Amino acid sequence: MPGSGTPAESGSTKGRTVATKRRGKATIESPNFLLTAEVADILHVSPETVSRWAKQGKLPFMKTLGGHHRYPEAEIRELANQLREEPTA
Repeated sequence: MPGSGTPAESGSTKGRTVATKRRGKATIESPNFLLTAEVADILHVSPETVSRWAKQGKLPFMKTLGGHHRYPEAEIRELANQLREEPTA
């Protein structure tokens, strides 16, 4: 009977569809994206600063269909490493 299983069996949790992992060979690995708050934690700034830097073109980002910003993890971590390496005067 459809819909009678547990949320894990039916593929949804609290009314949201949950994507499952595909089985088989993955040919292309998609990049990981971070939320604004995650970028803020990595760069040790506020989420508002992250949003402002993105708007000013200082941080790479993409917009979701809902208008939220997502930041490429590899580029953000590279930037964080560069900022740590620069000496402060």
